[in-house]
Amino acid sequence: MSVPIPFSDPPWLMGLPSPYFNKSHRKWQAAIRPFIKEHLLDHAIEWDKAEFVPEHVFADFGRANMIIPSLPAPLPVEWLKRLGIHELLGGLKVEHFDYLHALIYADEMARTGLMGPTGSLTTGTAFGIPPILKFGSRQLQEKILPDLLTSRKRCCIAVTEPDAGSDVAGITTTATKSACGKFYVVNGAKKWITNGIWCDYATMAVRTGPPGSGAAGLSMLVVPLKNHPGVRMRRLRVGGQPSAGTTFIELDEVRVPAENLLGEEGQGMRYAMTNFNHERLAVAVGVTRQARVALAAAFEYVLRREAFGKPLVEQPVVRHRLAKAGALLESQWAWAELFAFQMTRLSKDDADRELGGMTGLLKAQAGMVLRECADTAMLLFGGNGFTKSGQGELIEMIYREVPGARIPGGSEDVLLDLAVRQLVKLYKTKTKAIDARSKL
Repeated sequence: MSVPIPFSDPPWLMGLPSPYFNKSHRKWQAAIRPFIKEHLLDHAIEWDKAEFVPEHVFADFGRANMIIPSLPAPLPVEWLKRLGIHELLGGLKVEHFDYLHALIYADEMARTGLMGPTGSLTTGTAFGIPPILKFGSRQLQEKILPDLLTSRKRCCIAVTEPDAGSDVAGITTTATKSACGKFYVVNGAKKWITNGIWCDYATMAVRTGPPGSGAAGLSMLVVPLKNHPGVRMRRLRVGGQPSAGTTFIELDEVRVPAENLLGEEGQGMRYAMTNFNHERLAVAVGVTRQARVALAAAFEYVLRREAFGKPLVEQPVVRHRLAKAGALLESQWAWAELFAFQMTRLSKDDADRELGGMTGLLKAQAGMVLRECADTAMLLFGGNGFTKSGQGELIEMIYREVPGARIPGGSEDVLLDLAVRQLVKLYKTKTKAIDARSKL
């Protein structure tokens, strides 16, 4: 039995007490770590270098019901039980899955240190299926959810365009109702779509309103992708996460059944926003684990690496860098734990209202923490950390993924501004409510 490297796991897994995690959470973590290690962690670097995760891996995770935990909590229990899925690994009943279980899952899946292999498996399900569960008609759900929830088919979220990223209201891809009313005809392009190249469907933000209608003209449509007439897809090569299947999608007169509309026309922005807490918490947890992997690797390296006649860890400047990065890391993790706990205690509506701004801040700060930890690891590894092979290769790979944590899912500056605007809005709303009550 070996002593764990400092910072290599969250405090609750290093033997320290926690107010959040109970026996169910500990049993869940113990059950999923060996599975993830065998089926993902042991091969992650190899697959990311190849820029491709073999198709059987998604199937392996699907058979073990290990894609399902990427969905928001609570899980769609009625649907899962209809499909014969009553328990997850370790005997966790689907109705008992909460956001602390979700946090543990996201953290364990990111122990690869690389978001590409993990993202190739979970991003589409985590972001693409929830709007269908919340707003899809019963007819649409019956048609596609059985295959999606059992991982026989795949779905992604397609919002970003060549000229519209964090500014979702600037989307120009159009969906026009056909004369017969049975179809939407979709034209446009989507860019930087994670998992898109492998997906059968995209939950897509489209413009059903006139040009210039902004957010009010947006709708959500489930668009068939693979082998569907008018759809062309190609892989995009990006600086980090190369195995996540980042895709450019072109849509030319694509006919989509009218029943694939989610909810009502013009409500697309609102529908997309209902999954933001889940999306950004999942990203923040994964990115924080990446920071942990980088910092723990650096700590282990300086314990054994010698320079100027003694181990690097005996140099005050080295200890200072570790301390500064470690303080940021553990502060960020404590916030993520608190955030997940709050989401287990708040209703969906209350969580959307109270945490909507702060989840953007949580995600943005995760990127800042990763930047500090990756930078620390790179400097402490020296030339080894700048080399695409050998003992520092993982550090070099993580370092390239820092922009992928700070830009997608709402870029850092946009989310920082959004957080404050949402807090101001919430403050004014509550102030008006108090004033109204005082006048009664």
